[in-house]
Amino acid sequence: MSILGKQAILQAIEQGIICITPFSPELVGPASVDLTLASTFRVFRKVHQVIQVRENTDYRMVTDKLEVADGEHILIMPGETVLGITLERITLGPGLCGWLEGRSRFARLGLMVHISAPFMGPGIDSQQVLEMSNFGPAPLEVYPGTAICQFVFQKLVGTERYDGSYVGQTAESF
Repeated sequence: MSILGKQAILQAIEQGIICITPFSPELVGPASVDLTLASTFRVFRKVHQVIQVRENTDYRMVTDKLEVADGEHILIMPGETVLGITLERITLGPGLCGWLEGRSRFARLGLMVHISAPFMGPGIDSQQVLEMSNFGPAPLEVYPGTAICQFVFQKLVGTERYDGSYVGQTAESF
C-alpha cells in the first residue's frame, strides 16, 4: 500500500477517482492535499452530567451549531475542544483510502486539528469533521478559510467501501 504523490493525486482527480469539491490545485502538496476550514462549528455546551460513551452516543446531543461570519474567527481556549468541518467534500473511488492529519505549523501553537480517528475509509463521500483542541498555553483565534489540515491518499488492496453512519456528511447534517 503506497501513498499517492502530487502527480498521482492530480491524475486521480483528472480521472475522477478522487473528487474534491471545491478544488484548488494550489492546495496540492508533494504527498497530500490541504483542506480548508468551513465556517460551521459545533461548540460543547457546559453540561452538568456524565456523557455516556456508547455506540448510540451522538455528539450533537451535547453541542450547539455555530456559524462564524466572513472575516470573523472562533476562539479556542486552552484545554477546550470544538468541532469544525472542512469546506471541501472528498469522494474516494475504488482502491483508495486515506488519512486526515493536522498541519505542523498549527500543532506548534498547540492546536490539534484532528485528534482522533484520522483514517478515512474507501468510498467516502463527505466533508470531514475535525476534532480541534487547544493544547497550548494561549487562546487561539481560528479563522474559516484557513488551510487547516491535510488529506493523505493511500492505495487500498481490495474493493471494500465505507458504509458507516457518516456517509454523505455535510455541513448541514454536521
